[in-house]
Amino acid sequence: MSATNRPPRPGEVDGRDYRFLSTPEFEALRDAGGLLEWFEVYGDLKGTPRTPIEEHLAAGDDVLVEVDVHGARAIQDAFPEAHVVFVRPPSRAAQIARLHARDPAASAETITRRLAEADAEEAHADDFDEVVVNDDLDRAVAELAAILARRRALDAGRHPPEPGDPPR
Repeated sequence: MSATNRPPRPGEVDGRDYRFLSTPEFEALRDAGGLLEWFEVYGDLKGTPRTPIEEHLAAGDDVLVEVDVHGARAIQDAFPEAHVVFVRPPSRAAQIARLHARDPAASAETITRRLAEADAEEAHADDFDEVVVNDDLDRAVAELAAILARRRALDAGRHPPEPGDPPR
């Protein structure tokens, strides 16, 4: 789960949508090395707490992290074996509609700035291992699940289980 220093939007819940931290709390976590990646995004600090990721990986769990292009690069630096997937919107119109739905009070300037950033990120889609178009949520989730299943099968083939290993 990502952490942020911004206040919750209406309907967002701490511990479900984000870990909502004060700026001093976020900075203390960051400065202690407690974030796998972090960046300032549209004036807010956002990052991925390191400990839960490392605990799940050590337990042999798959970990899915939702981050932007900068975060994906930081995760690849920390975990070169990470398989990164770029999730792209189906169209500009859908992207605009989603931005308005997520933040109905967003100004035209804010939407324009976010679309420009999306264009800059889109330019790096080829740097990712795979691309999924989120035109239908159920289909996109199924495609991500299939990617994960393929990765598990590849990992199992490369690293045969030892006697006593838990099932994969």
